Amino acid sequence: MPYIYAQAKDSSARGFPMVRPLFFEYPNDPGSWSIDDEYMFGSDLLVAPMFASGEKRRVYLPPGTWIDYQSGRVYEGEKWHEIALGPIPVVLLVRNHAVLPHLKVAQSTNDMDWGNVELRVFSTDNTAATGLFTKPGSDVQRLSLVPRGKSFGLNSDPQGGAVKWDIKVQNLVR
Repeated sequence: MPYIYAQAKDSSARGFPMVRPLFFEYPNDPGSWSIDDEYMFGSDLLVAPMFASGEKRRVYLPPGTWIDYQSGRVYEGEKWHEIALGPIPVVLLVRNHAVLPHLKVAQSTNDMDWGNVELRVFSTDNTAATGLFTKPGSDVQRLSLVPRGKSFGLNSDPQGGAVKWDIKVQNLVR
């Protein structure tokens, strides 16, 4: 929910669609212009839905490095891949160096605990990662996480201590 909320507010403020064709984020990549069955969900997630039964799907990835949200497997961009589905039958990839905020599951949006946020870091080379965060009624803030040993830490706390950040680094499969 916090990823969707922050991306929606940022998209609205910038006049961008929340669901974007690949060429919107990668206009200089000729391969992205021909893809009509995948999309970017905000700036950090690439979604390749399943339109037929099966256990894997052929997916084109734009430039950069991509990480499977469900398995942690790493993929090189600007090429096609056969990607196996995870427990959720969709291919969902995260842009390298992205931070995705998460909240614990709640019965309703009224019960969400915005004071305790998990930040999942997706970085293949242990370099800085960024993401967006906002609480209801607040402005969008940029999260900047930097490596600290085998983990990451906030470069500066945009919430000034009002949020307890639980930082988790995504396990990668090469």
